[in-house]
Amino acid sequence: MTEEKTEFAKKIYLYLAALFITSLVVSNLIFQKFFYWRPFQVSVFGNQLFELSVGILPYPITFLITDLISEIYGKRKANQVVIAGIFASLFSMGILLIANIVPALDNSPVDDATFRNVFAFSPIAVLASMMSYLCAQFIDIRLYHLWKNLTHGRMLWFRNNFSTFSSQFIDTFSVISLLSLFGILEWNLFWGLFLSGFLFKILVAALDTPLLYLFVFLFRKKFDLKITDELRI
Repeated sequence: MTEEKTEFAKKIYLYLAALFITSLVVSNLIFQKFFYWRPFQVSVFGNQLFELSVGILPYPITFLITDLISEIYGKRKANQVVIAGIFASLFSMGILLIANIVPALDNSPVDDATFRNVFAFSPIAVLASMMSYLCAQFIDIRLYHLWKNLTHGRMLWFRNNFSTFSSQFIDTFSVISLLSLFGILEWNLFWGLFLSGFLFKILVAALDTPLLYLFVFLFRKKFDLKITDELRI
């Protein structure tokens, strides 16, 4: 690969990492707002299905990006961007803790009470989310490459969906468990939120498969990659 193409590949990786980190950090900042997605009305365990936190909206993007990075750049680069996302989330948690401590001015547009209502739980949520997310993402990457090796680079649709479905189950179950354990969510909401979150995530994962095929095709065409080749940057 030419030096020009290598630099271009590094630049794209940087942009993908930026999208990943932004999606991850934002999802942990906005999680306290809930909405009702209405493809159909179904009640499960006394809760309406698809009552969701807005924090779930950017979350599937992170799994699409790690699958794309895994496919094109390899397992090591995918793990690196996950670790960078964890660091960014923990750093944002530290900023929120300091911001909650600093007293607001009397004429501040946002007073202390309003700020605490929006962000007071975020550090706990980030910690809970990171504990489950770290496990889920590494499982996703490991399963992705396991099936990539077993199928010799074929069946992209299978490893994309299978790895994401498995990791999203673990992530959704563990994060809602931890948030309930910390008292942020009530236990009676557990099964409704779990099923809603998991079904939403796997639906989005299935829908983003054509996007993954498109991006992988463009990468392989641009960098002259064979089905089992990975970029080394």
